[in-house]
Amino acid sequence: MLNKTFDRYLSIAFIAVGVLFIFEGQRINSSSFGSSIGPGVLPSALGVVLILLSIRLIYETFRKKYPEQKKEKLHYKRFLIILVSTTLYALLLEPLGYVISTFLFLLVGFQVMQKGKILNTIIIAAAVPGVIY
Repeated sequence: MLNKTFDRYLSIAFIAVGVLFIFEGQRINSSSFGSSIGPGVLPSALGVVLILLSIRLIYETFRKKYPEQKKEKLHYKRFLIILVSTTLYALLLEPLGYVISTFLFLLVGFQVMQKGKILNTIIIAAAVPGVIY
């Protein structure tokens, strides 16, 4: 469900992140070949896109009518499992390697989001890092 207040605060946070992307992108050393396109162009461009989309979201919150909100049950357990698995993924990426750690992270993530179909989960979780690698 959409929430007007949440969308506005989230837009402001995304604008701040976009500004941070642009600022940090400009601090990256420029290309050594004298090209005007260096490694800081992509983060700066992403920051601009994020700011523009956030401004659009703020505009939409004023223009659009939001339906009445029902209280939704928050899934704290799922959130904590994903948070812990993401942290472990970042910590184990170098010791276990990309393929194994990504496989385990996707396996846990898919099962948290939709239990069951373990064989499909294993196949997809193995195929994604395998194909990318």
